Amino acid sequence: MKLVFMGTPKFSVPTLKALDESKHQICAVYSQPPKPAGRGKKLNLSDVHKEALDLGLTVHTPGNFKSKKDQNIFRELKADIAVVVAYGLILPSQILLSPKHGCVNVHASLLPRWRGAAPIQRAIMEGDDETGICIMKMDEGLDTGPVLSSRKIQITENDTAKILSERLSLLGSNLIVEVLDKLSDYKVQNQSTVGITYASKIHKSEAKIDWSLPAQTIDRKIRALSPFPGAWTEINGERVKLLASKVIDDENKPGMVLDIGFSIACGQKAVEITEAQRPGKSAQKTDVFLRGFRLQPVSYTHLTLPTKA
Repeated sequence: MKLVFMGTPKFSVPTLKALDESKHQICAVYSQPPKPAGRGKKLNLSDVHKEALDLGLTVHTPGNFKSKKDQNIFRELKADIAVVVAYGLILPSQILLSPKHGCVNVHASLLPRWRGAAPIQRAIMEGDDETGICIMKMDEGLDTGPVLSSRKIQITENDTAKILSERLSLLGSNLIVEVLDKLSDYKVQNQSTVGITYASKIHKSEAKIDWSLPAQTIDRKIRALSPFPGAWTEINGERVKLLASKVIDDENKPGMVLDIGFSIACGQKAVEITEAQRPGKSAQKTDVFLRGFRLQPVSYTHLTLPTKA
């Protein structure tokens, strides 16, 4: 089939590569416009944009599809189908209905659970045991379209958002090729009206750790926000990102550093930090981190706790 690929972040790249290696023809790639980054504000291409250029594919980067010009460019591609993976732009009906078989989305959750922008992070944060990929026929709603196919995977106690994202990205890249290869064999199934949840966008304001919460809740937050934006706490006035952790059986005043490596007491039990990052530094495993950032066991008590209203 002749297809259009639409995606932006690293999560989308394995699907682009899988489709390029498949029997299907990518006639164009759409990605979000380059954004200024760094001190020099140099325009930075998205991960999908870079990969598409490496593959010799034509890339379009409209800021939206409001103009007739951009709608016509898309329509004139005469695609059989559009594959959308974390594109990040709302598609109007003129785009959704343009390809012969419409637009399909590779969504990183088991719909209708976790519709929306951050399904991977929310699944970890809420302690879900499983998640997966849904290949969904897109409509104008927020991830409300009927599902063509789905596949489950387990969420482990060691999964961070980065690790789980990589696993789901590979799963999605394989599943979408399977679906496209035998598209006529798949029948769409409407999503259940039971169990609908929404994965709202992650905000940096969520990243500060409240040590009065149970260790299990804090551990999930640390893993869900790793690597970005990174759950953090203040130690001696320095903001430290905590990027990986595990729950341990220990008790003390919430926020106190314990005499066990880099472990911190919570409202219930404690968490052992296994990876951390200081401002302006690279992420480090705890043993390396502590060589240049020594903690005083027990007496070092003043991790900053959120002020309660």
